[in-house]
Amino acid sequence: MTKDECFQLGKITKTHGVQGELVFFLDVDMPEIYSEMDSVLIEIKGDLVPHFIESIVVNRNRAIVALDGVDTIEDAQKLVNCDLYLPLENLEELPEGQFYYHEIIGFQVRDEKLGDLGTVRTVYNLNAQDLVSMDYQGREILIPINDDITPSADKENRVLNVRLPEGLVDVYMTDPSGLLSKSDVEDLGTGDSDED
Repeated sequence: MTKDECFQLGKITKTHGVQGELVFFLDVDMPEIYSEMDSVLIEIKGDLVPHFIESIVVNRNRAIVALDGVDTIEDAQKLVNCDLYLPLENLEELPEGQFYYHEIIGFQVRDEKLGDLGTVRTVYNLNAQDLVSMDYQGREILIPINDDITPSADKENRVLNVRLPEGLVDVYMTDPSGLLSKSDVEDLGTGDSDED
């Protein structure tokens, strides 16, 4: 199985205890749905190697995991910093218009008033607010993800439909540094702006 047939689930961040358990960072929208997975692909030296899961306890976006055949801290240490993958076929089908974050990378961002703006560079998973990073006229613009601002994605045409708060793009274009803080943008997405 190749990476093209998979999505990145997260990363192994450290060992846990002395029995070979590992801590997974789950870089996904809904980590809790992975609490019953029975196997995972671990990227080791460029190859995706399947590993069976003996036990997994998910707490928010972290999981403590025991893997079959990884029984010592020395075995576990060899896997720290390895990326985790699952086959794309493991993803649940979402209702039309909804999207997984990894699916929208490279999508055209289309605002209902401003039209086509730029392309999705990445998605930041933050505690208070997840943010789409868009390339626009040589600057990074951060867009809060919620039902009002990012209502849908057209996967067939690779378009992320947005309703940007009034003035969001202007703020980035007039800010001399071109860098609003993520907390400034989080405020836009959590109701602290006039445009909610």
